[in-house]
Amino acid sequence: MVGILLVAHNSLGESLVDCVKHVLGEAPHNLKVLTVLAGDDPQLKLVEGQTLIKRLDTGGGVLILADIFGATPSNIARQLCHAEGVMGVAGANLPMLLRVVCSSNKTLPELAKIAVEGGRECIVYIDSEGCNAATRCADR
Repeated sequence: MVGILLVAHNSLGESLVDCVKHVLGEAPHNLKVLTVLAGDDPQLKLVEGQTLIKRLDTGGGVLILADIFGATPSNIARQLCHAEGVMGVAGANLPMLLRVVCSSNKTLPELAKIAVEGGRECIVYIDSEGCNAATRCADR
């Protein structure tokens, strides 16, 4: 099983995990959050992330989901991705996270692809057609 590490600003990561709990009834044991606050030392967060990766990696690797590319959380995630068996995707959103959590038995490269596809496919206009597309995303 692939471990999942969500690296995000402030309480965004915890909020996304709360949404996963709401949808699935509980948070999976292979999902952890690395919260990055404005005053945090990035080097200390990097060490904290390395510790979380060691806890999450049970042999299948770890997928890191960062909230926004180019910001401190994704810069930390990028450094964490230098470790063997770690891949990362930026632009984390709830549809992406739900798909990844529900597919964590896939291989690490497959799961990274699922994350990107889930994030992209579930961004839709909300109109008469978009509502139908959004419903299909939630059902996947």
